[in-house]
Amino acid sequence: MTRQFTVAHESWPIAGSFTISRGTKTSAEVVTVTLEDDGATGRGECVPYPRYGETVEAVKAALERARPAIEAGMTRRDIPGVLDLRAARNAVDCALWDLEAKKSGTPVWQLAGLPPPQPTVTAYTLSLDTPHAMAEAARNSCNRPLLKLKLGDEGDAERLRAIRAAAPSARLIIDANEGWQPQDLEKLFSVCEETGVELIEQPLPAGNDDALRDIAHPVMVCADESAHDRAGLNDLIGKYDAINIKLDKTGGLTEMLATAEAAREAGLDIMIGCMLATSLAMAPALIAAANASFVDLDGPLLLARDRQPGITFDGSIMQPPPTALWG
Repeated sequence: MTRQFTVAHESWPIAGSFTISRGTKTSAEVVTVTLEDDGATGRGECVPYPRYGETVEAVKAALERARPAIEAGMTRRDIPGVLDLRAARNAVDCALWDLEAKKSGTPVWQLAGLPPPQPTVTAYTLSLDTPHAMAEAARNSCNRPLLKLKLGDEGDAERLRAIRAAAPSARLIIDANEGWQPQDLEKLFSVCEETGVELIEQPLPAGNDDALRDIAHPVMVCADESAHDRAGLNDLIGKYDAINIKLDKTGGLTEMLATAEAAREAGLDIMIGCMLATSLAMAPALIAAANASFVDLDGPLLLARDRQPGITFDGSIMQPPPTALWG
């Protein structure tokens, strides 16, 4: 039987809106691929991200150009030579993992030589807003053990103090999304330490983050936009303490696992993160999260609805993905 390949664009509404330092969105725009071969079906989902020069249209076009190779039996090892866009690589790579699992009857975690996924606490993200609004959101979510705060605008010190007062027991991590300036680091790092923040994601713009080498890190600093795959790890050493590894940045689960191993060997802590997407995009990342210091896979919690079957969330605790979903 010839392998059948299907590409689709899907739009999933967000519950309200989602705001970071770069803007606001009201829907998650994803591209899914489906591979059917020998009676089995594998699926993958990606998020084309404009910050990295990717659009839905460009990713779909790249996947269509790759159709002959994919339907001819392309393997995971072949993907980098056929697809340039990382989101497109991710969708195909994850679909190939899923297809192999379905055809063999062996779960992906076992195929990858990993421990079985366990219930895992994910961060829960609060959108960038006024100090008062973010404090109210934190108060409403104070039963969640780990809150991730989107910052990166004037008034971040006030936001942090207001949020800490509203949620005194919650663990806090923050993501500035490249929104801070070098001259403000010392003050903002101090406020992060004062308010018990455990991790600061991407305080400075990627490509303009050398100031991180010259300032003490009272709180762990994590690379996100500055970090993609193994090839860029050496440039992170001395600037960052941790790396946020995402499927759409690495180009799939295969490179995510390799990047995580290389990062650990380089002495970097690991965060497993996500783009805003459905459970189909979270499932492969959860497989890789066993040894991560932080897990941020709350995409489905921020949507108005998720695909079914999806990952079950007990508050902020993610259950292992059902095999009918992926893996």
